[in-house]
Amino acid sequence: AASGVCVCKSRYPVCGSDGLTYASACQLRAASLRAQSRGQRALAQRSKGPCEQGPSIVTPPKDIWNVTGAQIYLSCEVLGIPTPVLIWNKIIRGQYGVQRMELLPGDRENLAIQTRGGPEKHEVTGWVLISPLSKDDAGEYECHASNSKGEATASAKITVVDALHEIPITKGGCCLKVQNFFCSHWVFIHTSCPAIC
Repeated sequence: AASGVCVCKSRYPVCGSDGLTYASACQLRAASLRAQSRGQRALAQRSKGPCEQGPSIVTPPKDIWNVTGAQIYLSCEVLGIPTPVLIWNKIIRGQYGVQRMELLPGDRENLAIQTRGGPEKHEVTGWVLISPLSKDDAGEYECHASNSKGEATASAKITVVDALHEIPITKGGCCLKVQNFFCSHWVFIHTSCPAIC
């Protein structure tokens, strides 16, 4: 006798009443049956599409050391549902540890902010571009993401020196990387650094 194959008609993710995202309504139904067989409450579909979640930092910005006059950038990738809004702040610490945030780009002629959706669904990538770099640009920069479910932050420090030889070769037992003046990729500043830190 020929046997049939069950195929799920719904081919979109759904959010279950347990707050988990299921690949289809059929997978939610199967999870509900398993829960009931264990004496737990049945699961229901809360909504079509993935469940909402607060932002999380996928790729945080990295500390940078470079010389005055250079062009540098910080980048940050965040994920959340609904898609988060990403902003950049410069953290200004006071004499007694009190801090304030300067919303960027502010009134700076040498600083640009850019954001775009992706690379994945519900993900946002943002950049801070500084060119030319000056001593005033040194400090801590914060990537701040928020949506209706929460917020997340990550920060990195920019250290500005007058000459490349002022940059320490190692930091915490690992090579320090400096952004090349002429391109956006990273280069090791010392040839004796290992290829992988």
